[in-house]
Amino acid sequence: MKFQDMTAFELKEVNRENVLVVLPIAAVEQHGPHMPTGTDNYLCTGVAEAVESVLPEKALLAPTQWLGASAHHLRLGATLDSPLETYIETLMGMVRSVLNDGFRRVLLLNGHGGNIDPMRVALRRLQNDYVDRLLTASCYWDVAADVITNTLEGDHKFVGHACEFETSMLMHLQPQLVKTEFLKDAGELITDNLGGVYISRDLRQRTAEGCTGRPDLANPAKGEALFKGIVEALTRTVDDLLQQPVGLEYTDHLQ
Repeated sequence: MKFQDMTAFELKEVNRENVLVVLPIAAVEQHGPHMPTGTDNYLCTGVAEAVESVLPEKALLAPTQWLGASAHHLRLGATLDSPLETYIETLMGMVRSVLNDGFRRVLLLNGHGGNIDPMRVALRRLQNDYVDRLLTASCYWDVAADVITNTLEGDHKFVGHACEFETSMLMHLQPQLVKTEFLKDAGELITDNLGGVYISRDLRQRTAEGCTGRPDLANPAKGEALFKGIVEALTRTVDDLLQQPVGLEYTDHLQ
């Protein structure tokens, strides 16, 4: 089910107990010389729509919130950003809207690294007011770590930025948007971690051109394998979340 394709009367008839509301969130920001600014939006939306197509009666899919928390890209330009407090409040408003409409289970499905901290803060702020609901959040790639590790060839066996992973995925979903003539090794990624201590650095301080890893190793076949593996894993995740009881206290889980 797609939220924006349905009327208010149709949505009123949706069973609140047996549906997971999926709220995709992404970003529009610079992605180096070879990728479009809408990369995160294209990828997150593509994955979310594929999952909904597999589970149309179990997943109620909202439109993707394309504006993200992207301040760490601003100095490179070509970036649209929502200030953190504004973004946290926006996410809370989105989640609160469906909870107050009676839905019991919500998943913030994220496609941008900068959204991770604010989406978790948003759910923590809502938690005490909705202890009888299931409030969840995940990056779409988190559920398929093994698929990603086994598919990527470069040293960066993780999701970076305009990297081997994202470039391969977009080559599968929107190949016409990838500037293949600019694909190359992105060079060293300056760390944001020193012996377990987080160092706040933006992408201009960490990268040569606003991208990471080995986009030159990307290809459509990898993208197809990654996409398929992620969609399969997320489909299982939706089923698992629908089986999770809501409103239970610690002792209830032990019975």
